[in-house]
Amino acid sequence: MPLPSVQIFGVKNSQATRAAERFFKERRIPIHFVDLKQKPMSPGELKRFVDKFTLAGLIDTEGKAYADAGLKYLKVSDSDLLRKIEDAPLLLKLPFIRGGKLISIGHDEAAWKAMLAAA
Repeated sequence: MPLPSVQIFGVKNSQATRAAERFFKERRIPIHFVDLKQKPMSPGELKRFVDKFTLAGLIDTEGKAYADAGLKYLKVSDSDLLRKIEDAPLLLKLPFIRGGKLISIGHDEAAWKAMLAAA
């Protein structure tokens, strides 16, 4: 049976992204890594995560990037927020992971194990 593969959307210097890479590498799962600093997520891919977690659910409201962008005090429309995400991927709860039909955000080992079990 071929091994499942996962797609990880994140940034290289994110601890949670590195934890996800390590989790799947230790289990010999092929990884397709997308560095969001190099290439933003496609609108369709982003929509898949927004549909499951809502746009507000994707944002890391505790992170430094959120405070630096002034979002604690600003009311922004969804379209403005999507533009800000493209420019500053650190606003997101990284990593975003897609394995088959399952997706997860942030450091969520239970969801990662479910992806492996579903494969």
